Amino acid sequence: MSGEGDKPARTLRSQAWFGRQDKMGFYYRSFLKNRGIPQDQFEGKPVIGICNTWSELNPCNSHFRTIAEHVRYGVLEAGGFPLEFPVSSLGEVTMRPTAMLYRNLAAMDVEEAIRAHPLDGVVLLMGCDKTTPALLMGAASADLPTIGVSGGPQLRGVYRGQMIGSGTNIISMSEQLRAGEITLHEFHEAEAAMNRSSGHCMTMGTASTMASLVEALGVGLPQNAAIPAADARRNELARMAGRRIVRMVEEDLVLSKILVREAFENAIRTLGAIGGSTNAVVHLLAIARRVGIELSLADFDALGRGVHCVVDLMPSGRFLMEDFYYAGGLPVVLRALGEAGLLHKDAPTVNGRSLWENVRDAECWNREVITPLETPFKPESGMAILRGNLAPDGAVIKPSAASPELMQHTGRAVVFETIEDLHARKDDEDLDIDASCIMVLKNCGPRGYPGMAEVGNMPIPKKLLRQGVRDMIRISDARMSGTAYGTVVLHVAPEAAAGGPLALVRNGDLITLDVAARRLHLHVEPAELEARRAAWTPPPPAADRGYVKMYIDHVQQADQGADLDFLVGRSGAPVPRDNH
Repeated sequence: MSGEGDKPARTLRSQAWFGRQDKMGFYYRSFLKNRGIPQDQFEGKPVIGICNTWSELNPCNSHFRTIAEHVRYGVLEAGGFPLEFPVSSLGEVTMRPTAMLYRNLAAMDVEEAIRAHPLDGVVLLMGCDKTTPALLMGAASADLPTIGVSGGPQLRGVYRGQMIGSGTNIISMSEQLRAGEITLHEFHEAEAAMNRSSGHCMTMGTASTMASLVEALGVGLPQNAAIPAADARRNELARMAGRRIVRMVEEDLVLSKILVREAFENAIRTLGAIGGSTNAVVHLLAIARRVGIELSLADFDALGRGVHCVVDLMPSGRFLMEDFYYAGGLPVVLRALGEAGLLHKDAPTVNGRSLWENVRDAECWNREVITPLETPFKPESGMAILRGNLAPDGAVIKPSAASPELMQHTGRAVVFETIEDLHARKDDEDLDIDASCIMVLKNCGPRGYPGMAEVGNMPIPKKLLRQGVRDMIRISDARMSGTAYGTVVLHVAPEAAAGGPLALVRNGDLITLDVAARRLHLHVEPAELEARRAAWTPPPPAADRGYVKMYIDHVQQADQGADLDFLVGRSGAPVPRDNH
């Protein structure tokens, strides 16, 4: 008999499979016993799923078999029963037309895999750009106890004595090659120097940004963001996550108890403080909607104002994620935000402590890499949300990566109707363009590409490169790599393929960008725009069958997170219908 005050034992979800003493219980246990699993593993131990995005087609996650083993050790040490399972792995560098097209498919895979199997808790192994939001979205809809473990960044790239960063220097060196400033041999030599260890991009690109936000949201353990993949402490973190998830199951600490409104507000401010990727805007919107939290572009603008960038990392700065970790990592940034009153200190985290308890004693070891908030690397660096007759539902620009002299500018539009049109004409010597013009790219949004590819940072025409031009305003309904830089307006909503005003822009139209006023204005009279709209016809859909058709038919616009409309919300992970 339980003593007075004892809590009744919580029934584990997995016992609906493994606790049965009948025909189906025989099935469930017997087939797993072919691996040599003893009977006592099925008798009330929390079953922990290790959700693995390992793939040789995804180089950023190619070391995840090792990380999964360390999670397994931790689960076993804490008295749990670990079972690893695969889900779709989205490799940013190898997938066409874009990994973003498949983010929602991977999220479906994760959600249904969790719901269908005898799991009590889940450890998510995530690394490359879209694997992090996909796993968080799927797990949020299933809503079991969940902890995220990122794979970690690569070691810094070093080429001829200089630090080079993945993505950022790919872009700069490809421009140098196009301009004739480096040779093809030098270009190839730099490739091997840049990617010299396991892990994801070591710049503050989308992968590093999302790993940082996993930590800021409270879903990952402290230092999840920055420990290099090749550092043994990354494996230690995985092992500790394995131990902790067993306790989370015992505490019934489900993901929706972590992903509260305050957590998302902390993440938005963290995004500004680290100079993070614009892609995080779309992903945070989608994740929030999976747990029923109303998050909007207005929140990014309101919460981002007054936030300064304190991390001097590429693409906005000089250093790389390895340096960020050695300087103290994300806890230093979170402590600075907390001391400035820009953090919800009581926000819960997966280790059972508040966010503030995790970071209040964090120390910085290199003020070149992480600057004080009072003397920031770049002031006012939160995401700027633009609106106007060209983007009635909003557009995004990253001020920390833009050229200050272009932040208020009126220029003549040079329009490209599709990505193919851009590639065909951008280097045409007869293209009517100069540095004061504004490049406009259409039909690259969620429906139009499809998948909203990272083509928004359009290459500068070769004839302008030869003149020394290295930045100009570019506007599109596409996304931009988190490793990219420049004065680039992205995520214009509604997109051109959905009939947004972007579809109506013509060569020679004047456009005004005014970041301080949060304004994006097309200087065309309303009557003329209506006449253009009457003459506009939507582009044909990119597919008439399969997942891509379903995606085009159901994808929401960028300002809503580009999720599929029928996936928004959560239904939990009830035990599915019996199959006997």
